Amino acid sequence: MGAARAGAGRRVGRPRAAQRPDSGLEPREELLAAAAELFTSLGYAATSTRAVAERAGMRQASMYHYVSGKEELLALLLESTVTPSLAYARELLADDATPAEKRLWELCRADVEVLCGGPHNLGVLYLLPEVRDERFAGFHAVRDELKDAYRQLIAATAAGGALSKGALELRTDLVFGLIEGVILVRRSDPDRSVSVFAEATADAALRIAGV
Repeated sequence: MGAARAGAGRRVGRPRAAQRPDSGLEPREELLAAAAELFTSLGYAATSTRAVAERAGMRQASMYHYVSGKEELLALLLESTVTPSLAYARELLADDATPAEKRLWELCRADVEVLCGGPHNLGVLYLLPEVRDERFAGFHAVRDELKDAYRQLIAATAAGGALSKGALELRTDLVFGLIEGVILVRRSDPDRSVSVFAEATADAALRIAGV
């Protein structure tokens, strides 16, 4: 970081380990960016807090000034893959003037763009065994709320309204599974056009939903 930002948003006594080009990010965001790169390229277990700190251009001790450790970074990254879609889902649920089928398609499209639109395939972090732990309850809570938004939109369609409770739950599981499954497709074909991929996935999701 340049000298002009050396003290911005920081406390005294938290010097950088090395100079880096100014990314325009605050220290916490720099740590998240570094963690995203290392967790998805090297693996979560193989990435040390020292490596994250050094990649962000700070000393390891300084890292704990902004986050509690590697676990918090993982939790924040996981939640970042869900919270934008959840916020949009809430807007779509409140939009009674738009047909449910169109809202469902739009949520599927937007959700895929969130999962695939960043510089790193953060969705692969879902596959980590550590994520099943109760320590990531915050991520699971927002993910469950997003999945329920899918269920409500499917139920609001003409096809979904005719389903039994069990059939509706199954359709929701299948649609939600398809959306989250894009992380595996992106891993095998990272150069695929995100917008085209998102629209094609939304089309497929509506067919699964019976629309």
